[in-house]
Amino acid sequence: MQKEIGEIMKLQKLKQMRKMVLEELKHIPDWPDPQGELRMLYWARRMNSLGKKAKTEKNAKEVLKECISFLKKEYKDFDFKYNEKFFSTR
Repeated sequence: MQKEIGEIMKLQKLKQMRKMVLEELKHIPDWPDPQGELRMLYWARRMNSLGKKAKTEKNAKEVLKECISFLKKEYKDFDFKYNEKFFSTR
């Protein structure tokens, strides 16, 4: 019974994390092309930052900036778009 409760709690937390990250993704456009890569990378890194295996605590803006820095290596001249007002409060 205790193990089942633990599993339910984990699933609830995962659902909450997914819901939160999906809400954040609404503030990162999916076009033009490199924006889609930004969104994919953001999803993976943000979920990791919220999970129990996260090495350090990072907020949404920190994760986004980290993703953009990584992608800038390949897309040096691309101006990645996101809702700055939304992420400044995260």
